Amino acid sequence: MLVDSTPHSGNPGIDTRHNSIAFHALSNGFIPAIVILILHGFPQVARAQFDDYSAPPIKYNKTEVNDPVAILARRVESGEAKLQYDKTQGFLPAVLKALDVSVSSQTLVFSKTSMQRSRISPERPRAIYFNDEVYIGFVQNGGVIEFAATDARQGATFYTLEQSATLHPQFIRDQGQCLTCHSSNRTQNVPGYLIRSVFAKPDGMPEFGKGTFTTGHNSPFKDRWGGWYVTGTHGDMRHMGNTTIKNGEEQIDRNSLANLKTLNKLVSTVPYPSPHSDIVALMVMEHQTQMHNAIAWANYETRRAIHQSKSMNRLLERSQTLLSESSERRIDSAADRVLKYLLMCDEFVLTSPVKGTSAFASDFESRGVRDLQNRSLRDFDLNSRMFRYPCSYMIYSKAFDGLPDEVRNRVLKKLNQILEGNEAGEDTRKFAHLSVKDRRNISQILKATKPEFAAVCQGEANTHDDVSGK
Repeated sequence: MLVDSTPHSGNPGIDTRHNSIAFHALSNGFIPAIVILILHGFPQVARAQFDDYSAPPIKYNKTEVNDPVAILARRVESGEAKLQYDKTQGFLPAVLKALDVSVSSQTLVFSKTSMQRSRISPERPRAIYFNDEVYIGFVQNGGVIEFAATDARQGATFYTLEQSATLHPQFIRDQGQCLTCHSSNRTQNVPGYLIRSVFAKPDGMPEFGKGTFTTGHNSPFKDRWGGWYVTGTHGDMRHMGNTTIKNGEEQIDRNSLANLKTLNKLVSTVPYPSPHSDIVALMVMEHQTQMHNAIAWANYETRRAIHQSKSMNRLLERSQTLLSESSERRIDSAADRVLKYLLMCDEFVLTSPVKGTSAFASDFESRGVRDLQNRSLRDFDLNSRMFRYPCSYMIYSKAFDGLPDEVRNRVLKKLNQILEGNEAGEDTRKFAHLSVKDRRNISQILKATKPEFAAVCQGEANTHDDVSGK
């Protein structure tokens, strides 16, 4: 793999000279992967995928990015922003504030499944914080803070920040080592994010022989959060959190540590900004990570399809604006994948109410854009499903808005057709979970809060008027 050995001149403040902290991690026996729950990777597959990402039109590691961490890095480098170092938590409080990431989003994972695994255990879990664009990993006495941030064009990008008192902190952008784990079918075959559920031993090591789960909003409740602490109530439903598997046992105890409102009997949370590992935050993060991946896959696939068409057009001396039939099909498939996640297809049906223990739910809802009836796609249900209106709030994200026009417009047009009840064939079954009321509410909210969607709807209406002769 070719590695850029000098800083990107277009990326001040993001040091690439060390080819990421991953090489240092390898020399210390750490797993080279950053942020969210990461296990062992498949190097040969990752190498092939990275070679693909490094080539046109993606140019993953060569393209300047403008995700929130990259922007903060440039501000710190220029002296516009200062990061204060805390004696206990290092730069964590400063970066949480600078990146507008709420402490209430804290979740705690105790399995040894990340880069700094030697410093992680049930007694000293890793904390993860997130907002719509950024994920931050913090380990007690860790060597670095871990970051994963979403660029509107390039998708997931990974960084570290050394935890040492310095007046000139530097964010180090990973140059591909993180993709060993963060690029596989678990991340929808793009540089992306994943949350893993494992059967954890008492020391935090996963028992790989028993299998692992990559979890999202469609995952059975019983398969979620192995190796994580979980605070919150969930009635008769059971998960894998808060417990470990002991030698000789075939199953974990899902009952005795269910519905915990505090972690006081399990671990000291004094070293962390919050005492919670909120169940609602965990559910949102599961959905959001895979939604990010679906958007990134649509972005990459569309750009590749267009690039391929242009290459063929040059070869055959055709117009550069022509899209081949195969490219059209690829883009159409990419739009369908986004729609599937956007409209919460195959979401696990909750059989008991879920309630968190922190302020996460209210903090999350408060960030929502609302219509005149005070409705928002960030409003929770948490009785039978996650959201009151089953359409992802990620439709407002920079990542969604950054999709190429060719695929974004298709998503919006198809979305309007579905919400109007005009889908056909297989789509009728795929979106059967959306009631007439659901569709009406989602459509009304989007028309009031997403101008581009309203414009598409108006355009469709005008087209129908023209056809009917009105």
